[in-house]
Formats: sequence, structure tokens, C-alpha cells
Amino acid sequence: MRMVEGLHVILGDTDHVRTCELARIAEAEGAAVIQLREKSRPTQEILYVADTLRRIIKRAIFIINDRADIALATGADGAHLGQDDLPIEEARKLLGANAIIGVSTSNVVQAIEAEHAGTHYLGFGHMFPTRSKEKTSQPKSLDELRSVIAAVSIPIVAIGGISISNAEGILCPGLGGIAVISAINDAENPAAVIRHFVRMLEERDAITA
Repeated sequence: MRMVEGLHVILGDTDHVRTCELARIAEAEGAAVIQLREKSRPTQEILYVADTLRRIIKRAIFIINDRADIALATGADGAHLGQDDLPIEEARKLLGANAIIGVSTSNVVQAIEAEHAGTHYLGFGHMFPTRSKEKTSQPKSLDELRSVIAAVSIPIVAIGGISISNAEGILCPGLGGIAVISAINDAENPAAVIRHFVRMLEERDAITA
């Protein structure tokens, strides 16, 4: 199984040209995972963008958010599922034994259940206020993040409002990575921002190894 630990760059909800540009940059600058997350576009448009990204992304792991069917159709490396999406077991049947499946979680119970169901990594958050989707709950604390890391043996990827200015505060021992959305999508120099995050995670690993 390819490594999912490191920087996860989540793309989507921008125009097609921008999404492809950011994918090329993330691929070149060392992102471990590039995820396409399109919440509002028609299926045919998502399929078109995903197929284009599949031809761009060769080194990084390519994940489709929510849509296991599009992951299958485009030959993506796997899918990332929310709590209300296709069950992990059904996604596994559709995508096969070698597909990478991630799941969004917000507490220890969900994390343990997802690990038992066979997911490869977990997204945990939101860690900070975020504009990427409407939130009805408060950001998670560092103690909650540490509790989830201690409860499972698969990588935990922190997500939600993470930026260059606040990322250092959540790089606790055992964390598998961070996922960023607005910090990349809104950046004037996304290559520099990605390099910063990648270097930050590499330096953390060198210290904690």
C-alpha cells in the first residue's frame, strides 16, 4: 500500500484551469495525496475534471471525495468518504482490494469503527474555523486529536482551517499528516505554500523519529 502520510492537498470548487494548475503544482512540490472534492458540480463535469487530473497526477496518490463511482471510472487510487456517504464495505466491493479508502471522522468512536471496517486513513476535524463547508460543531481540540491518534493504528490526517500560521500547533506526535484546502486554493504563490507545509512535516518527522 502506498504511503498516505504527509500533505493532503484538496482541490475543487474552482474553475477547471485553476484546479489543474494546482494539481500540477502539488504533484511537483511533494504533496503525498491530491484529492478532488467537488460538492456542487454535475456528475459529468466532475468526471471530466477527475479524468484530466488522473493524467496529471502520477507520483502522488489521487483520491476522489465522496464519489467512489467516479474513482472507479477514472482509475483514481481511491476514495474519501464522509459519515453519510457510501459505507466503507460497499466502497471496497466497488473499488477492489487495492483501492485506498479514507474516511472523515470527528470522534474516537467513529475512528475505531472506520478502522475496523477497513479504511486506510482517517481525516479528523475540523481543527480550526473553515469556510469549506457549513459547520454546526465547534473546532476540535488538540486533546481530542491526540485521543483519536491514540485510539487507532492507521494514519490520522488533521483537516479544517489549517494554514501556515496555525499548523505548527497541531503537529503532535503520531499525526499522519494534514489536509489543506483554502491555504492552497487562495494562495498567490501555491508552490511556496505547499513547499512550506511539506518541509514542516518533514522536519517534524525528523525530530520525532
